[in-house]
Amino acid sequence: MIETYMPVLKLVNKFFEYDPEVAAHILETMDEEEAVEILKALPPSLSAQIFRYLEVHYAAKLLKEAPPDTFKEIVSRLEPQNGAAIFRNIPDDIRKKLLEHLPEKTRRQIRELLIYPRDSVGSIMSTNFLALHADIKVKDAIEKIRSMAHTKSPVSYVYIIDSDNHLVGVLNMRDLLLADENATLESVMIKDVFSLNAFTDREEAANEVARRRFFAAPVVDNENHLLGIVKADQLINQIQAEATEDIQKMFGAGGDERISSPISFSLKKRLPWLHINLATAFLAASVVNLFEDIIAKITVLAVFLPIVAGQGGNAGSQSLAVVMRGLIMREISTKEIKRLVFRETKIGVLNGVVTGTVTTLISWLWKGNAILGVVIGLAMVVNLAIAGLAGALIPVSMKAIGLDPAQSSSIILTTITDVVGFFAFLGLAVMFQGLLV
Repeated sequence: MIETYMPVLKLVNKFFEYDPEVAAHILETMDEEEAVEILKALPPSLSAQIFRYLEVHYAAKLLKEAPPDTFKEIVSRLEPQNGAAIFRNIPDDIRKKLLEHLPEKTRRQIRELLIYPRDSVGSIMSTNFLALHADIKVKDAIEKIRSMAHTKSPVSYVYIIDSDNHLVGVLNMRDLLLADENATLESVMIKDVFSLNAFTDREEAANEVARRRFFAAPVVDNENHLLGIVKADQLINQIQAEATEDIQKMFGAGGDERISSPISFSLKKRLPWLHINLATAFLAASVVNLFEDIIAKITVLAVFLPIVAGQGGNAGSQSLAVVMRGLIMREISTKEIKRLVFRETKIGVLNGVVTGTVTTLISWLWKGNAILGVVIGLAMVVNLAIAGLAGALIPVSMKAIGLDPAQSSSIILTTITDVVGFFAFLGLAVMFQGLLV
């Protein structure tokens, strides 16, 4: 065990203290049993610091394997938001047992955060903020703020509450310093205060906070009771993390996969979608197989198959990227879906006409057969029109039926454009085969 090697243990401690983020990423490459042994050997405060940087799914696995004493020491030192994020990835039955090992205050804070939906502001809000009652005098408020100047959590905003903990205002520091020291905060505060409901979606909240250029925003319940705050940088980090997860999901990788993830974890996430992609590839191949005779008769057709399929895939990916951004940024309402699908299909048709014309001319000059150029040009129009339609329809349809629109949309899109492209091109070749020979 590591405990028996004190010189090595001291070196490990120094390394973890020097760069806990890099150390956490290295820890993620180890087997869970080895990682737990290292955490047991580290000082609890350092283990808790490491957990801040661990990928939450991996952190959840380590906590499940850790002895109760080690588990208690680590979680008790975590920020409640970090603890809640990790506990969300632990099955309910195990979560209940693990929570019983925690101090009452920590257990209560984590449970309160767990009641909010995963993508809500309430799930990541902090209860570390300064709120003062409206009837407090200015001089007392200034003294309170000064006393917190050198704490670990310096004050950015001071919120004002009434006797029932309702959010009623926010302080402007300039107004506070210039006010009569015996005046109450109620006479100084800004009453028109922006707040976020705890159930507000994080993406929507990030847009609102960024638009107003606030450092943080207060979080309230449906009755305007002040519950906590959420910081702008935390919201932005969450949105960036979700965006990168969506990118990975679009191409069939796990949303929670990292470059430091164990190989077994990566294989488990990727292989199922690779098998699905393999099945769709055989589907496209079966379409080509239907036209085996015409390809054998006019072998030049095989040269142009990748061109039709490739252009369709690229055009569809462009539509998919635009629509996915619109969904992530919440720019697409239910009423706009029909207009959006029509718009992307129209763009696909126009792209198809232009690209098809260019392809027709190139094919004619290359192979000296004008009809061949017309066939591939018409196929390009059909495929790019369908690509635009599919690029818009796939993500909005997946969202409408409750599925993640980012989950391997590109695999579905590629299948459609390959099948349609091959069928359109080879089908037209059959129709015009008398002029192609």
